[in-house]
Parts: sequence; structure tokens; C-alpha cells
Amino acid sequence: MHILDELAKRDLIQQTTDDEGLRKHLENNIVTLYAGFDPTADSLHIGHLVPVLMLKRFQKAGHRPIALIGGGTGLIGDPSGRSTERSLNSPEVVKGFSNKIKEQLTGVLNFDQGENSAVARNNHEWLSTMTIIEFLRDIGKHFSINYMLAKDSVESRLENGISFTEFSYMMLQSIDFLNLYEKENCTLQLGGSDQWGNITAGMELIRRKRFEQSEEEAEVYGLTVPLITKSDGTKFGKTAGGAVWLDPEKTTPYEFYQFWINTDDRDVLRFIKYFTFIDFDEIEALEKELAEAPEKRIPHKRLAEEMTKLIHGEEALKQAQKITEALFSGELSSLNAAEIEQGFKDVPSVTIENKEIALIELLVEAGISSSKRQAREDIKNGAIYINGIRNQELTHQLTEQDRIEDKFTIIRRGKKKYFLIRF
Repeated sequence: MHILDELAKRDLIQQTTDDEGLRKHLENNIVTLYAGFDPTADSLHIGHLVPVLMLKRFQKAGHRPIALIGGGTGLIGDPSGRSTERSLNSPEVVKGFSNKIKEQLTGVLNFDQGENSAVARNNHEWLSTMTIIEFLRDIGKHFSINYMLAKDSVESRLENGISFTEFSYMMLQSIDFLNLYEKENCTLQLGGSDQWGNITAGMELIRRKRFEQSEEEAEVYGLTVPLITKSDGTKFGKTAGGAVWLDPEKTTPYEFYQFWINTDDRDVLRFIKYFTFIDFDEIEALEKELAEAPEKRIPHKRLAEEMTKLIHGEEALKQAQKITEALFSGELSSLNAAEIEQGFKDVPSVTIENKEIALIELLVEAGISSSKRQAREDIKNGAIYINGIRNQELTHQLTEQDRIEDKFTIIRRGKKKYFLIRF
């Protein structure tokens, strides 16, 4: 199947600048293409995954992807899709963010695949060496103010105000496309639907510069992916705890797995198309499973498996599944300390100095029961579980057997109230 037909079948194409021309270009060439990622944080989040995986899809189809880190543009701030000015980070912070994002991209794309190996570039390399005179003479003269004001990313900001800094962002991104075109023979830029204005501006700059130099036409293309939305109207990639990050230190593999497995039934098949490489025959089978037995959540599990393995690897997936199963079954003693750190990251946590504490005292000291009398009632009524095992012994003293790796004890009160005791 032609890469464009596959992308269309997955509903991953919002716009192309020339569908027929791009189709022939991809058929006749190993095409070098790029997508840019500005380092606005020390990690990418799942909102970045569609363009990252688009690069991977083109690579699997035999083309050569460039992951462009915006070490230069990240110092300026992209106005696209925003109603207010971005806060500017220091050069040192942006450099640190850039390095971390590059590491994450190398974990998803194949950088050791011969002729179509992925490469990473940083636009700080060429933007930081350009003088203001060069910028105005060589780039600025190709952009009319009227042309720039008509772009959605600028027009939508005029009422609230836009600084010259962010107004100039379009020209900086255009320089990226020009530079990659001239030095890497890059002829296709990918981006989110909010990047359409920046992409077409870059194409226009390349054409003008090419004609200025040789009076020849430049063959360049742009393709955008749709904005990912959720059926319930909430923003994709956000949870009550904030963004879902690719960095396992910010969002654990277990939390990452849980995000995908909890996908709304109305969204799960769409997300499988968008984010996974599962073939269409299997997607059709999963659609049938969802219709016939929605309670089994088979497509949700498949989505969570694919995404966790892709971003965090096979071992992290197994660990996330193990934690999920332990929490579902209540057999918490099967977990090790690292797995407990992941699975109980957001439950109330209390540090206890006395390792041989009586259970009644522990319940009161940790705030699990309101008083010793209440603690006795909770124990007698069978409401207290230690590491998943019910304990109704009023005189129980915690021992080494109640501590997992001598670090943690998990107390459950009732059906759902968990407490993590640290020693």
C-alpha cells in the first residue's frame, strides 16, 4: 500500500500542499523529510507522538526522516495554537531540554538503518550564527507583512497582541526548511495542523531562493496531521495529574500503560489507527471484539501494550502489566519495591520510624483510622488488609514479613483506600 493511502486510511492526513505531486515524488525517490520539536520542557509528551510516529511510518516505507530539535526556535517561542505569549527559557535550560528530547527521539526512530537511517539535527546550529543583517537582507526581504498577517498563527493573535519576537517565528522555521533542503535534500515537512502556515511559508522561501539563484523551480511539499481530540471533549494527553510524558521519571511506565488502557470506547479504535502499527486486518478484528464484548476491553489492552512497548520497552510493559494484575487481584506481595513505587505513586504515603510497630498504632499514626477504637473496629470488621491479605488480629505487630524488601507495607482499608507505609 502506498504510504499516503495508508496514512489516509488511518485518518492521519489533514492537508497536503500537492497530493498528486507528493504521491509521485514518494514513488520515485527515497525522500528526506522532517518534523520539528521545540524543547519547551525536558521531555516530549504524548501530544508529540503523532508527528514522531509519522516520521517512523515514512521510515518504515523506505524514506529518510530528520528529527529537528528546535534549540534555536525554542529560544523564541512558536505562537501557533496559542492565545498568549510563551515564557522564554534561558539558553542553558533550552540546551538541556534539547539534549533530553534528542535521547527520546533516538529511542523511537531507527538511527542505524543504512540508506534511510534517521538523523537528528538542531536548528541552533544555523540560527545562532546568523547575524541580524543577514536575517533581514537574505530572509526578511522574501516575506511581505501582508503575507505574514494573513497566516492563522499570526492573525489569531492580533487582537490580544503578538510581539515581534513571536511574529518572526514563521521566518525562523522557514529558514529551517531552507537549510535542510539545501544541505540534506529535504523536500517534505510534516507537522500538526496548526503548523500549516509555517510549513507553506518555508516552501515559499525555498522557491523564491531557488529561483533567485538559478531560476529553477523547487520541488517541496508539506503535510499536516489532524489535531487529536477525545470524544468526551477533554484535551488529549491530559489527565487529572497533568500531561502524560514520555520520560519514565515524570510519567511511570505503569501510569503510561494505564492512560492507554483507560481510553474511552469511542476513541480506542481511532487511537489504535493513529498511534500503533497494527495492520488493518487486526484492527478490523479488534473492532469486532469491541462490538461483541466491550467489557473485556481487548482493544484497550492491545493499545496499551503496543504503546508501552514502543516507548518504554518490553520489560517495562511486563512490569506495568504485573502491577496492573496485582492491583486487580489484590496479591500485592508479588510486587517488588520498584513496582510498588510505580503502582502506588499517587496514594497517601506515610513514613514510619518504628519497624516493629503494632498494627493498631500504625493505623492511627498513618491516619488510616481516626482513633484506636476505630482501628480496633476496622480490624475486627475485616476492613484492614496488609499487602493484600486481610488481617483481623487485634494484637498484630508488624514484622519483617509484613515489609516488602524491608521498605514498604501497603495497607488497604475497605475496598479501595490504599496507603503506602515507608520504613
